[in-house]
Formats: sequence, C-alpha cells, structure tokens
Amino acid sequence: MTPEVGATVARLRREVAELHRELTRNGLVIWTAGNVSARVPGQDLMVIKPSGVRYEDLTPEAMVVTDLHGVLVEGDRSPSSDTAAHAYVYRHMPEVGGVVHTHSTYATAWAARAEPIPCVLTMIADEFGGDIPVGPFALIGDDTIGRGIVDTLRGSRSPAVLMAGHGPFTVGRGARDAVKAAVMLEDVARTVHISRQLGTPAELAPADVTSLFQRYQNVYGQERA
Repeated sequence: MTPEVGATVARLRREVAELHRELTRNGLVIWTAGNVSARVPGQDLMVIKPSGVRYEDLTPEAMVVTDLHGVLVEGDRSPSSDTAAHAYVYRHMPEVGGVVHTHSTYATAWAARAEPIPCVLTMIADEFGGDIPVGPFALIGDDTIGRGIVDTLRGSRSPAVLMAGHGPFTVGRGARDAVKAAVMLEDVARTVHISRQLGTPAELAPADVTSLFQRYQNVYGQERA
C-alpha cells in the first residue's frame, strides 16, 4: 500500500472498530454475531471484522483488510464468515461504501417469516423509501447471500434487506450510514410488530412515501457540504 492508502486504511480500522461498539450499544448483536465493513475509497479493498472474535476484543488492530473477492490482504485473523457477501455487494454496487449484518431480534423475526416490513410509518418512508424488502434464503460461505442482497436492493430505495431465514443486511454511502440504517431498521421492525398486535396498520400512500423520502434524504438535517 502507498502511504496515502495506508493512512486511509488506518482511519477505517478505527471507524469500523468504533461502529461495532454501536451494534452492541444498540442491542443489535449477541456474542460474536454480526459484522461491519467499509470500502477503502478508490481501492479494491475493504476493512471488515475478523471471524468469531468477541466485541470487547475488536480493536482497530484486530480489523482485517481483504480485497473485493474476500482474499486476506492485511491482518493476522480470518475475515468474517460473511466476507464473501460484503465483497459481492461492493463489486456490484459501486455507490455502497459500507455494509452491516446483524441478527437484531425484531428485524430477524420478520426475516424468519420471509415477510417485508410494510411502510406504515413516516420513519420507514424517510429512511427506507417504502416497504423493507425480503431477499432469498441462501447458505453462508460463498457469495450467494451477496447476490441475493444485490438483486433485491437494485429494485428498491431501501438500504436494508431482510434475508429470509437469516437476518438483516444494510448498506450505506459509508459504514456509519449502514449502521444507522441497521439501528433504525430494528426500531421500526419492533414498532410495526407491536402495532400488529393492536390491529392492522394502514400503509402510507405511495405519493406521500416518495415526498417523505425525498425530503428526508435531501433536506432534513444540517446543510450538506
């Protein structure tokens, strides 16, 4: 690596380590499950969590670097078991700079039912742009999960997909955006589940969903640089 790339990788190691703590802080993972990765801008590389390492041991130095086919480039641990899925997403969705996988309780419950989360809340419209879709069941170990993620998200505004019988994956312009989507996904999955105990929630009108999504993505918050 050039010194410039090395500096970027070092920064992303720190960021990815910090973001794994957000997963535990928000109750999205248990034990060693789940993972966060970040694309190295301008390079065919990513930084990702090592496989089977406890969250309290996920220091910046523990993060590993692979190429976008999952081959280890830097680090002394095996990459996450979901590395092939992350790598496939980066190869086929160049706009994505971060990928997150969790087994958060409510979102995973929807995935177990292979049922999309309907757009019945403004918060869902804001962040996900409509129903949160379900991807196909796939076994772990190769890029089949990644293919399902890409095929599902290409037809959706959503940064989240519920992989059937497995759990949620989220994507973003960077790793922090993908973690934010994972946190918001679990919140709305829980709320919609509770609303169904009370009755059948009404879905928002498509025009309203589009209006809410465009406002949140382009106007909400502080002025963008």
